Formats: sequence, C-alpha cells, structure tokens
Amino acid sequence: MGFFKKLFQGAPAPSKSNFYSFSVKCKRCGEVIEGRVNLSNDLSADDEGDGYHVRKVLMGSGHCFQQVEVELQFDASRNLVEKRAQGGTFVEPGNP
Repeated sequence: MGFFKKLFQGAPAPSKSNFYSFSVKCKRCGEVIEGRVNLSNDLSADDEGDGYHVRKVLMGSGHCFQQVEVELQFDASRNLVEKRAQGGTFVEPGNP
C-alpha cells in the first residue's frame, strides 16, 4: 500500500530556497512581469569558476511585445551579487 501511495502522491513541492524570484517593469507599457530562476538547474558556471550567471528574456502577457532581458550574477554560494535589466527595471516586492 505504501508503494501506491508514493506513486500517486506526486513529486514533492519544490523548496522556496531553491529559487530566486524577481519582478521587472516593462519600460514600454509598464506591465510588471515576474520571473524565477531555479538555482539548481538554470545557472551556468562563470569562466573563472568562482560564480554563476543566468540570462532570462521575459515578455508580458500580450499588452506589448517588448522583451525584457535580465542578467543575474551569483557567487559560488549562489547568492545574488549583481543584476541588470534591459528594456525594463527591477521592481522590489510590494513596490510596483
């Protein structure tokens, strides 16, 4: 019975600490777009080997088709070090 319970229970919910979430505001239309980086799978090692980086291209839900390019740099412990956005600006949580 325990086998079937595990089989049909599904995958466990991902840990919140395994993700870095952010929001950007489109410079063209003002739409706030949310993004998320999986710290275990999405990061690429830097050439120097002392950190990680990721590049994401986000687009809103159809108001305009402006792309917002986000580049994030992380240290070796996967803590955010630097963030840049083209075509938008970062929005802090609770402050649209």
